[in-house]
Amino acid sequence: MPADDDRPAGLHGAETDATYDRAGFGAAVPRGSRPALVVVDLTRGFTETGFASGSDLTREVTAAAVLATTARQHDVPVIYTAISYTPAEADGDAIAWLRKAPGMRALREGSDEVALDPRLEQHPGDHLVLKKGASAFHGTGLATLLTSLGTDTLLVCGATTSGCVRATAVDGVQCGFNTLVVREACGDRARGPHDAALFDLQAKYADVVGLYDALAYFDRLSGRDTSEPLAAAGQRAGS
Repeated sequence: MPADDDRPAGLHGAETDATYDRAGFGAAVPRGSRPALVVVDLTRGFTETGFASGSDLTREVTAAAVLATTARQHDVPVIYTAISYTPAEADGDAIAWLRKAPGMRALREGSDEVALDPRLEQHPGDHLVLKKGASAFHGTGLATLLTSLGTDTLLVCGATTSGCVRATAVDGVQCGFNTLVVREACGDRARGPHDAALFDLQAKYADVVGLYDALAYFDRLSGRDTSEPLAAAGQRAGS
């Protein structure tokens, strides 16, 4: 997808802004002291163009790697998610979503499509949640895991913005967590759905924040400087 940029407020025009203001949307989300990072579906089937369901998410994966590295430095839990179907699920009719999106049947357990993007590191202390649908909460133990970790705030990133990221962020709010969505670490197959999802999330469910804002939030937890990993990631993305 095209590189993200800092678009001004009013993406859909002044009339839309006024309508949403009148409805009372867009208030700021509190930042708690016990955040967790949820990296949604940055698996090869979504991040590489060689797969039918994928697109080039190099920039987004790089940003997510910075978030994960920095989260660990501040003892913030890192939770990866992946869609993974058994052969019976992939080949059968038990999963309703696969009737609408049959291309997702390729996300079979053990396949390359389900593997975490190799540009991300999964450390022994990181968690992995396998799921069957868009939301990382639906039918999984994610809410219980986050509660057990004492989480009060979620930072969500990954792919796709209009699908699994949006569904996870919405369900995160509905499960009682303050939710932030990190713009530069979210990717989609096309710009229109990406922009529309971020607009709606910002209005109703989450604060859509920049990468620097998210890193500064981590800094405030312990006063540790995150500039070094960010600079290193920028060099990797440009190489």
